[in-house]
Amino acid sequence: MATPKIGYAAMLEQFGPQEVVGYSVDAERAGFSGVMAADHFQPWVPQQGNAAFVWNVMTAIGERTTGDVGPGVTCPSFRMHPAIVAQASATLAAMYPGRHWLGLGSGEALNEHVVAGYWPETPDRINRMFEAIEIIKKLFGSRGRDVKHDGKYFKLEATRLWTMPDEAPPVYIATAGPVTAKKTGMYAEGLITVGAPESKLEMIREKCEEGCREVGKDPAGFRYILQLHLSWAPTDEEAFRNAVVEWPNGGMKFPKQDIRSPLDFEQMAKLVRPDDFEGRMLISSDPDQHREQIQRFLDLGFDQIYLHNVGRNQAEWIEVFGREVLPKLTA
Repeated sequence: MATPKIGYAAMLEQFGPQEVVGYSVDAERAGFSGVMAADHFQPWVPQQGNAAFVWNVMTAIGERTTGDVGPGVTCPSFRMHPAIVAQASATLAAMYPGRHWLGLGSGEALNEHVVAGYWPETPDRINRMFEAIEIIKKLFGSRGRDVKHDGKYFKLEATRLWTMPDEAPPVYIATAGPVTAKKTGMYAEGLITVGAPESKLEMIREKCEEGCREVGKDPAGFRYILQLHLSWAPTDEEAFRNAVVEWPNGGMKFPKQDIRSPLDFEQMAKLVRPDDFEGRMLISSDPDQHREQIQRFLDLGFDQIYLHNVGRNQAEWIEVFGREVLPKLTA
């Protein structure tokens, strides 16, 4: 029976860069298959306390591990021009052949508004992202020739990427809506999403497949990737405390894309209670409960799942899941 790919979600909002690299190494030794590294300019709440530059950290992770590594996710539309994202990704893929993937999203004000531009509505942000992906794809295909772009949101003078891997990294898009899922099937090699009811996940898959077929791609080659937040600790009480204190944003039942400051999130976090996480994140001291949930998503057809334990107890959690959860999962 095939071994499933269960990766480690490295939260750069919660831990310093050296800590994240160390935990990523520990995770690989425990049986995790790769690393999804969070791209943040600011943490969600001040309590989390960090926000290192993801490309530096991924380089260090790549040097000390052997599995896959990619950002979950980078916005190519505001803080960084898509040409810079393409250059950063191509360089990482050239350094670690076959291991790097590029995860992209439409952005959140928390991270992107810091460059002080107008913060647009969701449809505009999504359109900007897909135009940015067009530029990135052009540059990924620019070996030996110049490319250019003159679009609604971005311009690119004739240029090329001078450092390129033998094979361009796959592009995965983070989304959870039907319209964006269809376009993801058209423009990308895979989708990144979070835990949701089975009916919604099936709808997203159908839309991705529809998009693949519309542009003549085989849906069988499209990848489905899940980021799964959870809270495990030796006792249920500690697991609940970790969720409320360290990851209160996981219990906020409203869109977060337009909130600009960790200090605003901190005030909202005062209203979060343990029951707010129900149906949104599994909080349990029982590794078997976590194994059952992970297996359910594998059975739904996800190709790779990256796990994020929200507490500070990373080393303990990695050891327990490496021993009691990962070996019991099946693809």
